[in-house]
Amino acid sequence: MSRQSFLRLLPVLLCFFAMGFVDLVGIATNYVQHDLNLTDSQANLFPSLVFFWFLLFSVPTGILMNRIGRKRTVLLSLVVTLFSLVLPLLGEGYVLMLVSFSLLGIGNALMQTSLNPLVSDIVSGRQLTPTLTFGQFVKAIASFVAPLLAAWGAMGGLPMLGLEWRVLFLVYGLVGVLAVLALAATPIEERPASTTCSVGSTLSLLRNPFILLAFCGIMCHVGIDVGTNTTAPRLLMHYAGLSLATAGFATSVYFVCRTAGCLLGSVLMQRLSPRVVLTVSSVMMLLALAGMMVIRTEMALYVCIGLIGFGNSNVFPIIFASALQREEQQANAVSALMIMGLFGGTVLPLLMGIASDAVGQQGAVIVMAVAACYLVALAVKLKK
Repeated sequence: MSRQSFLRLLPVLLCFFAMGFVDLVGIATNYVQHDLNLTDSQANLFPSLVFFWFLLFSVPTGILMNRIGRKRTVLLSLVVTLFSLVLPLLGEGYVLMLVSFSLLGIGNALMQTSLNPLVSDIVSGRQLTPTLTFGQFVKAIASFVAPLLAAWGAMGGLPMLGLEWRVLFLVYGLVGVLAVLALAATPIEERPASTTCSVGSTLSLLRNPFILLAFCGIMCHVGIDVGTNTTAPRLLMHYAGLSLATAGFATSVYFVCRTAGCLLGSVLMQRLSPRVVLTVSSVMMLLALAGMMVIRTEMALYVCIGLIGFGNSNVFPIIFASALQREEQQANAVSALMIMGLFGGTVLPLLMGIASDAVGQQGAVIVMAVAACYLVALAVKLKK
């Protein structure tokens, strides 16, 4: 990678950090549930609502990119995200948090659809997959810092502001402003879209068996991601008797391991086939989820949570880059469709909430295990 490309990539990587703001929904859901005394089903509406907007906004964002460009679309996404971070600073009522999480989901849908293709305007070829993986590494930093910021605020950090755990919205809002300024000041030459993008043409890509498999794989990946963030603290509170502030550390463990996995993956995929990495990652998650069904000790649960984070770290960039390279002439449409797959963050948490209310937290783990089984099958299929 040339020095010029690297300098243009730095503001984009800061945007990947801003992309990670969406993962605060996991720990925030637990705090809102505690503050408002909600059931699991009611609380899981928050992460489900965040990812519901990926279903509605991903394809229109692909169309928007064709009209105003990828960089401008990313800037728009950052502005919407900033609005979502301001609202919780004004209060923590149920309706206010629903609106905030909705805007967070809309902003992230815009960002994920446009930011990944923007990377392909800076790097291409064999460098694309490891670069996207490194972007996920940067995103994961924001993800694992969120529970730490929330716990710090809940334990008395910056008491003069009276925000408690919501101080994380203030910190991330300031970083979001920096991301807007940095990207706006960076010149990026975008390749013009070679084909028109419409709702019909985008959805028609699902007729391609590979694209359909990839789409479902993205749904399973994000479902496990969001599901672990919300379920892991509950398991530790239930089996180990930990407080929410202490159990929330499980989310940080998940994202620390996911961050390490992204960094390692960006190196390994310079030498190993992405398909090999996907196979190992999927099997690792399945074994860890199987362990969570029978393990009751605190340390062993932390190990399983960490293995899920490590295994889930490279699933998204591998699937996304494979789909993008399969249909290079329809990059915007493919990106929109893959990001629509993040709707899995709505479907799986809802199913997990219903399952946990019915049979306990093990029901939620079973739902995630089914998703992990699909990823194992997808990896085997890709090998063929």
